[in-house]
Amino acid sequence: MANPGDFAYSVKQQADIVRVIGEYVKLKKAGAQNFSGLCPFHQEKSPSFSVHATRQFFHCFGCGVSGDVFSFVQKLENITFPEAVRAVAQKVGVPLPKVSYSSPAEAQEARLRGELLDIHDRATLFFQEQLRRPEAAHAREYLAGRGLNEEMIAKFRMGYAPESGFLLRDRLRGQFGEEVLKGSGLFSWKEPDRPTGERQMARPDVRDEAEATGTVTDDVRDKSTRPALYSKFRNRIIFPIANEAGRVIAFTGRTLASDEKSGPKYLNSPETAIYSKSRVLFNLDLAKEAIRKLDYVIMVEGQMDCISVYAAGFHNVIASSGTAFTELQARLLGRFSKNVVVNFDPDTAGASATARTLGLLVAEEFQIKVLTLEPGFDPDLFIRRKGTAAYEDALRKSQNYFDYLIERAQTLFPVRTAEGKVKAVNFLLPYLQRLPSRIARDEIAREMSQKLSIDSAVLQQELRHAAANRSATPLKAPPETQITQAEQILIRALASAAEIQFGTNPAEGRISGPEGAEEAFDPARQAHFALSQERLHAGLATESLIEALLKAVGGPSDPMSLPVSESERRLLASTLMRDEEELTLESVDGAIEALRRGDLERRQRRIQMQIADAERRNDDTVLGQLVREKRELDRALAGVPPGASQRQQI
Repeated sequence: MANPGDFAYSVKQQADIVRVIGEYVKLKKAGAQNFSGLCPFHQEKSPSFSVHATRQFFHCFGCGVSGDVFSFVQKLENITFPEAVRAVAQKVGVPLPKVSYSSPAEAQEARLRGELLDIHDRATLFFQEQLRRPEAAHAREYLAGRGLNEEMIAKFRMGYAPESGFLLRDRLRGQFGEEVLKGSGLFSWKEPDRPTGERQMARPDVRDEAEATGTVTDDVRDKSTRPALYSKFRNRIIFPIANEAGRVIAFTGRTLASDEKSGPKYLNSPETAIYSKSRVLFNLDLAKEAIRKLDYVIMVEGQMDCISVYAAGFHNVIASSGTAFTELQARLLGRFSKNVVVNFDPDTAGASATARTLGLLVAEEFQIKVLTLEPGFDPDLFIRRKGTAAYEDALRKSQNYFDYLIERAQTLFPVRTAEGKVKAVNFLLPYLQRLPSRIARDEIAREMSQKLSIDSAVLQQELRHAAANRSATPLKAPPETQITQAEQILIRALASAAEIQFGTNPAEGRISGPEGAEEAFDPARQAHFALSQERLHAGLATESLIEALLKAVGGPSDPMSLPVSESERRLLASTLMRDEEELTLESVDGAIEALRRGDLERRQRRIQMQIADAERRNDDTVLGQLVREKRELDRALAGVPPGASQRQQI
């Protein structure tokens, strides 16, 4: 939580939440102070996620999540609060102090991530240095043969992993502990043999060096307990994988060897504390601004395809890095644009990957086109052989995704036969099933029936059956307390308070300044006076929330950081987000009067029940008192001032 005087509070005062969240979510103006977009925390087809520019908080009316700029970054990046504060500070250019954590476990977790990021930074520089060395001539020749110049090599921070498995280890060992190195994903290791005995002699390489120099010591012998770390990446072109902020979190290595012992053609970092492959898209850090500007993204499979397309001037390109496209990646991409051109390899594997990817993108309601290049050409080879203009032309001719799928079904199955038609329909139905819009499903079903020569009534029946079995269900917003308009107005009024010193003028029912002169209307002052003096909120579902706001008025507290329950925080957020109507003297007074009347009506109902009980007990004394109280309440509800005589009423 950000408290006045601390670093987090200072950062929050300087951070523009619209700009920060705008780096993650495509926001559009939706009112005087509100911006809206698709919620990054749940699947939705129409925007229910709002950001309030003045109050500096966000709220989703779909899933109920809300908070400030720190909680947004913390939740989306899956990091601790101190890390979120530092991340926001870096975004807004606030110098960072020494960080503190709320618990030793939190500190250890953050320290590990920080060290892993440092390791990857240093490893990136190491690989870049190695690429410039004479021993890397064959690596430079390979990159030149792929059409990459020094500018693009530097842009993507490409490097070379030498054949030695120990150079990188030796570079990092003096700066980081053994366990952190093992957790980085950069190394493999073999645990040393442990024969019986008090000590084991050091490994041969360590022992021979020590004996040659006459320095065999207990320390040398104890090195036998170290695992034999060696680099995973050897004799490979290195492609750094960066997170959305541009920090390197993993690597892909492309082998330069052709023998059986060289391992896989492409070797990827394993998952670590800073890298989860299902959450990362290659080149998103460089492409996100172009994606926002152009409002569409080109999706390719591998790093080389991505780099070649980027180098050709299409900067809105990302890659799935050769791994299976995931729902998390689809949602990540959807934060920047819902328009995508999928350009995977045209071979069988590429077509299958395209089909899988389309299924996820359809479910996330992307507007999808498919770019299919000539057989034998991936994007990299196509651009190198045919040029940028040819790729741009092919991009313009990208086909609608269901046209692509129907053509693929016609290619895979002989639709001239009944069996082939059944297989084609079964191939296409899962994609239709994922479409949330019934209108879109009906339209595509008609197109399918025409192109596959299938009776439309039969296809519609199959489609209805598939739609009935759809597993996806729309997300329902968490239930919120139903409150009156008057309560909403007074909650907004209290939350509008700045630092206020209160003085009261009971005779006028207004808040006055120190000298007794009435100040300009302030909704917070007016609401605070009425509610604190008359306790009009007592017994309401919003009582504890209003009480917390009353205590906060007069101080610099952020209303979204009040110590209230999560349901009350959601209620507060949704109420404050709907504040397009200006708070006026008339609206606040009207809300106060509505609560007064509501309070009188509740008291009237309560007394009526007490009167009935007194009548059953034949308690004339209590009954007389209750009847007098009810008469006063009836007169108050009728608008008669307390204590007025019958003559005055006439």
